[in-house]
Amino acid sequence: MQFKTELHCHTSEVSRCGRVTAAETVETYIEHGYNALTITNHLSASTFSEKNKNFVQTDDWQKRIDFFMHAVDLAHEAARGRIDILWGIELCGGHDNNDYLIYGMTEEQLRAMPDILDISIKEFGPRIREELGLLLFQAHPFRNGVRIVVPDRLDGVEVYNGHIGHDSRNGFALQWAERYGLRRISGTDFHQPIHIPTGGILTDTPIRTNDDLTAILRSGAYTVLHEGREPADVVAEI
Repeated sequence: MQFKTELHCHTSEVSRCGRVTAAETVETYIEHGYNALTITNHLSASTFSEKNKNFVQTDDWQKRIDFFMHAVDLAHEAARGRIDILWGIELCGGHDNNDYLIYGMTEEQLRAMPDILDISIKEFGPRIREELGLLLFQAHPFRNGVRIVVPDRLDGVEVYNGHIGHDSRNGFALQWAERYGLRRISGTDFHQPIHIPTGGILTDTPIRTNDDLTAILRSGAYTVLHEGREPADVVAEI
């Protein structure tokens, strides 16, 4: 038996662009045969802006993280042991339009980084990877408006992004990863009811915790779903 884990998913409680609640998202992934779901809501200035109707305005970083983590708690409640709930971060700071997927962070570590939205990857990359020992991937690195990052600042890149509403040029991302020896990941980038879960990884052992996930990603003992392919082609086959 192989175990299927989603690595890139948003919920409406936190991500402004999300249109599906945490509880509804859990049911969707169970229906599609996933064993684990990683909630990677956006962490950006937009998350805490007045345009996010779910967010009660505050500059208090601890209250902001209470808000960010709330969706993960809701997913755990909805799962009721039927699917393992993990969490990560899709970070977009104030220095560029890039999105970075961070795996392995604890809530305590996130609460201790109130400046994470104000510093560039040149600054937060070493803190995340070297000081904290976490994993840092660039999401959809060849999508319009995204800037390519020096490879040695990353652990890897997303070589399959399943968001049908964007041209992520997954084939280019796969070539980039192969050229520079970067780790590869796959994610649905789930936002809306029309998004069919197609991304993630397959493993021979279950991934039940954030520590399990980072260990698997470091080991390379996983299969990347649909690497280098375009989501429309994948969905057409389902």
